[in-house]
Amino acid sequence: MTASDFDAVVLAGGRSSRLGGSPKALLQLDGATLLRHTLEAVRGARRIAVVGPDDLVEEMDAFRRSVAPGPPRLLLTREDPPFSGPAAGIAAGMTALAAHDDGAASGSAPITMLFACDMPLLAGLPELLLESAARAPEAQLWIPVDADGRRQQLACCAGSAALAAAVQQSGGAAGLAGQPVRKLLAALPAVELRLERTGSHTSDVDTWQDAGRFGIARPAP
Repeated sequence: MTASDFDAVVLAGGRSSRLGGSPKALLQLDGATLLRHTLEAVRGARRIAVVGPDDLVEEMDAFRRSVAPGPPRLLLTREDPPFSGPAAGIAAGMTALAAHDDGAASGSAPITMLFACDMPLLAGLPELLLESAARAPEAQLWIPVDADGRRQQLACCAGSAALAAAVQQSGGAAGLAGQPVRKLLAALPAVELRLERTGSHTSDVDTWQDAGRFGIARPAP
């Protein structure tokens, strides 16, 4: 399994209610947005579907210029209605990838990564997931479990065909609106990837206290 064997869906369109509405995707860490950090972590993908608002276009264009002329191909989409949850966002991302699959070698990859955009330590996890998929090709879901025993459903990868079928069987974005991600992924045979310590790769930013632990400052008013 190589880095060219995956697509990615990046969820970047939540309300960020515990951050007072400040978009997580555009928070700055070490001179780059969290969206940019996430895109860098999956820059080996064939294609990346970012699920979020139009104000992410500038960041996506900057990333696109940094990796030109090669892959990945970047797509921007949105769940309908907006803010209908991460499961609906995954469905929207998968629909966008399918709509831009021309059947050529550059089309869909056998594996699709699923990541929220709010994990500053994500770098390196895609490679671990690909290694897990290579070791257990009989599975259709490879999912990290942190040291506290929590499955990280927004930092996993799945077989593209099986995930697309699960989305379709669930009624697409409309059928998944407000539904938990675990419901979407429940039917996929899974292999767990045990992470060595709590906070390894999957620590996320939900509050300003979380942000402060990573050195992320509040945006200027």
